[in-house]
Amino acid sequence: MSKHIQAVRGMNDILPEQTPCWQYLESVWREILPAYGYREIRLPVLEKTELFKRSIGEVTDIVEKEMYTFTDRNGDSLTLRPEGTAGCVRAGIEHGLLYNQIQRLWYQGPMFRHERPQKGRYRQFHQVGVEAFGMAGPDIDAELILMSARMLQRIGLADSVVLQINSLGTAEARASYRDLLVSYFSGHLEQLDEDSRRRLHSNPLRILDSKHPQMRALVEQAPRLSEHLDSESREHFQRLLAYLDDAGVGYQINPRLVRGLDYYSKTVFEWVTDRLGAQGTVCAGGRFDSLVTQLGGKPAPAAGFAIGMERLVALLMDTGGEQVNAVGPQVYLVVVGEAAERRGMQIAEQLRETLPKLRLQLNCGGGSFKSQLKRADRSGAELALILGDNELAQGSVIVKPLRSGGEQLTLGYEQISGYLETELLRYR
Repeated sequence: MSKHIQAVRGMNDILPEQTPCWQYLESVWREILPAYGYREIRLPVLEKTELFKRSIGEVTDIVEKEMYTFTDRNGDSLTLRPEGTAGCVRAGIEHGLLYNQIQRLWYQGPMFRHERPQKGRYRQFHQVGVEAFGMAGPDIDAELILMSARMLQRIGLADSVVLQINSLGTAEARASYRDLLVSYFSGHLEQLDEDSRRRLHSNPLRILDSKHPQMRALVEQAPRLSEHLDSESREHFQRLLAYLDDAGVGYQINPRLVRGLDYYSKTVFEWVTDRLGAQGTVCAGGRFDSLVTQLGGKPAPAAGFAIGMERLVALLMDTGGEQVNAVGPQVYLVVVGEAAERRGMQIAEQLRETLPKLRLQLNCGGGSFKSQLKRADRSGAELALILGDNELAQGSVIVKPLRSGGEQLTLGYEQISGYLETELLRYR
């Protein structure tokens, strides 16, 4: 006999016991994002490989090692999206949404990277992405950070995360700084790990993001970009910090924060936690003013962020912050006998029609009265409605509390919806 087929490593099932937490978080996004003027855009998970090579940068771990890329039957190179911003920009250019326009967009869904699976890092992971186009000033940077702070506050995680922020300057300032880094690290070649040596002349800023413990001191002593910023970026950064100060949002300036994607410029930020081990970033973003032109569009300033859903769920469960209850039935309808099953089906549909928000589970699959009550109890329902031969003859049902310990009562068919609407209001 063949073995059971299991899920692909690093691509996990989200089970019914876990989905209420996901649904809760998704409901928060759907409430907060429109309040700031953001509209949802839905993007394909499969894009042309060139899109990510041109946006993320060919000399990055994502493009070099982690993308799921294949050649389709037409000979085209396609890639499962490793992040969402590039696809959002592609869609904006393709549909004429960006040039000389202000757009506030958001999306959610799975991303794919072939990494070594561990807690908080999976090969299929989910993100909520938020992108703003057409606004060049630090006010939109500040609003994005304030909006992400509001989301974290709403779900009870504000005390579990810290905001780290930095400025990468303009492309011209980074070019000058890049030469300084190459010169500095070239003088310490023997201390560089293999990845850093490979990046030395192609992408030296990424060396600052090295997680290699033996390079920590070397990186710490490297020239700081903040000391070589252009005046425009320095002013932009100071105005952003003033907005955050005015709003009472605490932050840490991290001069080594460079982000892992090549398209960032000026503002970069991360919300980080020490509760998830090595994978401590739960939300990250910044400005990407040159990406639209990089992908063939007309110039359009842009900024945004993405939230990692798996990490947020893990942090929510770890902190015990916002209690997320499983969404089960409120009422379980027990039907004993063939005639009761037929009448019970009618009653269930009538109640769902009258009370659209009612969560009612009808017993299906038969079973004795005793076994059906056990199912009702296991379902987590607050009440059981019981319909048998006696009740059919009288045109009534028995209402049995399953959680409160109250007394059961008998109601006529015409009384059920009114009773449920009043009694279950507190459980919705």
